[in-house]
Amino acid sequence: MIGFISQLQRRTPLGWLQLSHQRSRLLVALSGIAFADVLMFMQLGFQTALYDSNTRLHRSMQADIVLISPQARNLANMSSFTRRRLYQAMDFPGVKSAEGMYINFGDWKNPQTKKKTAVLVMGFNPDKQVLDLPEVNRQKDMVKLPDTMLFDRASRGDYQKAIAQINSGKPVTTEIDRRTISINGLFSVGASFIADGTLITSDQNFLRVFPKRDASSLSIGLIQVQPGYDPKQTATALKSHLGEDVKVLTKAEFIEFEKDYWKTNTAIGFIFSLGVSMGFMVGVIIVYQVLSTDVNAHMKEYATFKAMGYNNLYLLGIVFEEAIIMAILGFLPGFGVSIGLYALTRNATNLPLYMTLARAIQVQVLTIIMCMISGAIATRKVQSADPADMF
Repeated sequence: MIGFISQLQRRTPLGWLQLSHQRSRLLVALSGIAFADVLMFMQLGFQTALYDSNTRLHRSMQADIVLISPQARNLANMSSFTRRRLYQAMDFPGVKSAEGMYINFGDWKNPQTKKKTAVLVMGFNPDKQVLDLPEVNRQKDMVKLPDTMLFDRASRGDYQKAIAQINSGKPVTTEIDRRTISINGLFSVGASFIADGTLITSDQNFLRVFPKRDASSLSIGLIQVQPGYDPKQTATALKSHLGEDVKVLTKAEFIEFEKDYWKTNTAIGFIFSLGVSMGFMVGVIIVYQVLSTDVNAHMKEYATFKAMGYNNLYLLGIVFEEAIIMAILGFLPGFGVSIGLYALTRNATNLPLYMTLARAIQVQVLTIIMCMISGAIATRKVQSADPADMF
């Protein structure tokens, strides 16, 4: 190992010397790589934000096992199942509690702008704790009042004045599905690709707002198992006990159920994946153009090396050295710009768009692979060249 390091120290950095000799060309190459990295960072970030934002409510539910309708597609299209299945689950060995939840979209009038928009409305028994949201649990008695709801302060849209009024202790009155409601409290979850905002209320208030909903038809069943019981094994046993008209999932499977919908049943997941691929291809083309130009400009020097006895592997190493240097130097500005764009997008949309170490490593690896592919293509002419034809 020490001998290898010593050999590297004695080696002339031909790749760096060639790149730094034409600094304007190097800057153009680094700008192109940074642009490709920004494209990949943004597409990967949006894709992760899509999955994370659309599963925020799933993660906040206090349940080990979740019951949904077999016709359910995602949280926005849950369909319904009979409450009898919840009662049957309560009598099953290992089940500690089983609570129902109603979910529906409603057209509500923004109390500040008076414009109509769609919000997600959730209703459940306020005497039970079904959400791991401290703000909601502290205000459960409030939603027992007729036509009273809690509003997500992190919703997307113009709500600053309305939120300030609620924070000052003054309720905000508005309409949802032509029914007048009062917003008496706030909580924080955040907007998603499904809905711009969320309202939480009691099951009775929910049924008042949506009178066509049958009280015996639930959107979600939240089951907690007793200590000592494995949720996965209990869920497997419940599947055969409850029948085929209800789907039994662990909480982790419920979250994956939502993610799988966006990955496989919509074009959004494909679009983001295609965006990453396009960014990768843009980078390959840009780096290839730079390296190919550099190789052609130094073709006689490469031919001289071959005439002196250096093999193609050595010449390939020089180009790969240039590729790796460009991959590292081009990644740094792309990483910095992406962090700024993440913050800008997060503040503008309330989406959970954050830079992670895993994503940074992923893009760095993709950048190195991108540059190595370009380098391998650029050296084909050198490998097939005859030194005698160069002079």
